[in-house]
Amino acid sequence: MADVKITNLFKRYGAVEVLKNINLEVRSGEFVAFVGPSGCGKSTLLRCISGLEEITDGTLEIGGVDVTDVGPSKRGIAMVFQSYALYPHMTVYDNMAYSLKLQKLPKEQIAAMVHAAAEKLQLTPYLKRHPRALSGGQRQRVAIGRAIVRNPKVFLFDEPLSNLDAALRVQMRMEIAQLNRNLTDTAMIYVTHDQVEAMTMADRIVVLRDGVVQQIGTPMELYENPQTLFVAQFIGSPEMNFMTGKNTGSFKATTVGVRPEHLSVESSGGVWSGTVVHSENLGPDSYVYVDMGAAKPIIIRQSGKSDVRAGQSLSFSPKGNNYHLFDANGLPVAL
Repeated sequence: MADVKITNLFKRYGAVEVLKNINLEVRSGEFVAFVGPSGCGKSTLLRCISGLEEITDGTLEIGGVDVTDVGPSKRGIAMVFQSYALYPHMTVYDNMAYSLKLQKLPKEQIAAMVHAAAEKLQLTPYLKRHPRALSGGQRQRVAIGRAIVRNPKVFLFDEPLSNLDAALRVQMRMEIAQLNRNLTDTAMIYVTHDQVEAMTMADRIVVLRDGVVQQIGTPMELYENPQTLFVAQFIGSPEMNFMTGKNTGSFKATTVGVRPEHLSVESSGGVWSGTVVHSENLGPDSYVYVDMGAAKPIIIRQSGKSDVRAGQSLSFSPKGNNYHLFDANGLPVAL
């Protein structure tokens, strides 16, 4: 078993506390993503798990063994970074085999392990090439393959797809998800600033803010039942709409949140109204942007093509009870 258990973890740099009382369990075979704004502590937490950063207080267990004070090389982890960190003078095969050669394993065993990893990642045709002859996606697969051959207990990914273009990111998301399904005895922890990556790949997502865990849950739990205003703001693309002040109307809350797909246009008499400032027709969906005098326009997502025009007055309401209420502290109010 490769369960990861973090208990009461704190990380400080002098007087600055960057991680505050983190408690988390990642089960063997599970894919967990860390998300949050820049500076929230997600990469620092990953580095604490890897051993690249010392834990100030608290404990870290991997496979039931306390590794809080164990060196990185002895934790049974493998890390894939944003930069591929491949040796340019080595072939793909030699890059993947490097750590195995350091262990002085027999050549036959190394070859078998490298070829098995290459087969999983569709790298077999490229084993004799150098990194300069590969695409960005292929190089990232080599970096992942180099980690796979070590047969780690835990995979750590630190924004591994941020250097790739949009099409390659989609392809690599599918490949990493497939890898997770194949490696059932390995825990995977993935740091990303891209919530789409987290929503599409992770079994559970950890949302961090200022070094504090805001919520842990499945992608749909976070999307449908955010436990803080911050989570509601952070999860979702386009983001949730928020009504404050006089726009909360009869709702007994400081903030009313409604996702774009949960707003319907009314012929008249809607809960809210405003002026259309822009519309986007994207084929299967359309986005209508409505000015209500707030800092940001309200976004209404409609199915199919929208026929509204800029300057038009629009009345709209939430669909049924598909809205979220928050109090002055950013905590949910029961409907």
